[in-house]
Amino acid sequence: MGRLSVLGWQALSLAALAFGWEAAVRLGLLDPLFVPAPTAVVRALGATAGEALPRLLDTLVKTLIGYGIAVGLGVTAGLIIGSTRTVHQVFMPYVVTLYGIPKILILPWIALIFGLGLTTAVLSATLFSIFPIVLLVAAGVRDLDPALLTVATSMGASRWQVYRKVLLPAVLPSALAGMRIGMVFALVGVLLAEMFAGIRGMGFLMQKQAMAFNAAELFASTALVSVLSIAVVVSLEHLNQRLGRWR
Repeated sequence: MGRLSVLGWQALSLAALAFGWEAAVRLGLLDPLFVPAPTAVVRALGATAGEALPRLLDTLVKTLIGYGIAVGLGVTAGLIIGSTRTVHQVFMPYVVTLYGIPKILILPWIALIFGLGLTTAVLSATLFSIFPIVLLVAAGVRDLDPALLTVATSMGASRWQVYRKVLLPAVLPSALAGMRIGMVFALVGVLLAEMFAGIRGMGFLMQKQAMAFNAAELFASTALVSVLSIAVVVSLEHLNQRLGRWR
């Protein structure tokens, strides 16, 4: 099946879903107080766009800052933990333990220490997203065939050349997988910080809409955040394909 055919079937399935959803609301099968019709969501999107779009941009900026910090620290830590046996044995249990702790339990402490502002949202994004990156990068290093490193060293490659020509290309798929997961987690971290710490952004707006039972506006805001998340993940996938040629 060609790409256009797949896209056509996907568009058709979405149209069928929207039609069935609209019909269910109009026939009284779904309560519009909780599940508004698609047409009501579209109207709400137009009515709230002036407020929602600047908040969405604000959330995106905080997400990218926290995510950038997580990528820098996570890739570095993953390379160190994965390439040094002693460091791996000492620190990997801590990384796994911290990864398993629900990050929302730490969010109130971050807000308590750093206040209700940009720093709390950025740290929340970093905290939510860094651990998948560390774990997958370290796993990619550990899975590398040691013979490749031995051959490169025996041929006179410097430590930097080994990292650049052997280690980084081999670890790249794992690193990009961690980065894709981390991006979504970073967005979740910022939204939660905005919701529960009252920080300006889409999370705060969505909480306000939920408390006011503005279901149509809440669905519209959810759609905006979903589109943003999908766009970022698709962009990372394109980056993965481009870097795949470098490998």
